[in-house]
Amino acid sequence: MTDLLLPLDALHRRLGARVVAFAGYAMPIQFAGIIAEHQWTRTSAGLFDVSHMGQLTLPCAADVALEGLLPGDITGLRTGVLRYSLLLNGHGGILDDLMVTRRDDDLYLVVNGATKHADLTHLRAAGLSPVYRDDLALLALQGPKAVTALERLVPGVAALHFMRAAAFDWDGAPLWISRSGYTGEDGFEISVPGDRTEALAEALLAQPEVRPVGLGARDSLRLEAGLPLYGHDLTPDTTPVEAGLSFAVSKRRKAEGGFPGAAIVLAQLLAGPARRRVGLAIDGRQPVREGAAVIVDDAVAGLVTSGGFGPALGSSIAMAYVPAAAAADGTRLQVEVRGKRLDATVVPMPFFPKSYVREGAPR
Repeated sequence: MTDLLLPLDALHRRLGARVVAFAGYAMPIQFAGIIAEHQWTRTSAGLFDVSHMGQLTLPCAADVALEGLLPGDITGLRTGVLRYSLLLNGHGGILDDLMVTRRDDDLYLVVNGATKHADLTHLRAAGLSPVYRDDLALLALQGPKAVTALERLVPGVAALHFMRAAAFDWDGAPLWISRSGYTGEDGFEISVPGDRTEALAEALLAQPEVRPVGLGARDSLRLEAGLPLYGHDLTPDTTPVEAGLSFAVSKRRKAEGGFPGAAIVLAQLLAGPARRRVGLAIDGRQPVREGAAVIVDDAVAGLVTSGGFGPALGSSIAMAYVPAAAAADGTRLQVEVRGKRLDATVVPMPFFPKSYVREGAPR
């Protein structure tokens, strides 16, 4: 099966990208190198092509029905506010994690690229009629200088706070811009008509703060930020409480329930889950990859779900699910890599501090 091409495929190749198959698309994994791109994003601004993600819309009146599939407060969502939420199955397992924003005329959802078609089927089976906006592309501009670069092209974006969004215009192209992203850095996600994507990307890359960044650094950045990746750290067998995402269960929904798997999720909130997602600091620099066994008291007690070298930390880090009794910060355990056991410590996440510009915080 031929991988689909992103709107910026030709630009990626002109910029010397190494392209790989991901979520059914041909996507750039790196340009100048993963570590260089990671460090550039941490200190300046990296431009990511995330057009493989699914952009869906629903009528505003569908908020009640949509809320029936998610543990978040959707009916109470204010215009221009993003809410991180989760599609759940009947056992409280996570089918996808997504962003929901109420706009003036619709509800706007951004879902994972690998699950977007399954999400569409799931929403339709629930009686909803989502529109898949495959005419749109999605760019992410991330890093401490992202706001400086984007404000030059799109005046007014600096007024947005974290998890807020608004409509803007760039050279006659309508943009929907949110102050959000999945790197732990301040930054923006920009929804743009597909036929204007290359012009906008070139305008952004012309800014001295901005360089192109691929999937490799996007993964290492989100790992340092302690952000789970669907299909790895989140699966249909993982509940929000186990995953450390209890904040996605809104206060009202905790009281009322009424979402798939509510009995299981609410019981775990009350009594605690049998296992938890934790951060691991690995002794030494050897990377630990997904699937590595976690050893507690000389027995396999869990598996690493994400792992690698943290360029900004200069050390190896990982995320894993371990028994609740072994999940306390400071717990010493081991991780097995190719028959060798490496010592590790449970540590708080994020591994690297997040830099979001939240409402009410000094700029």
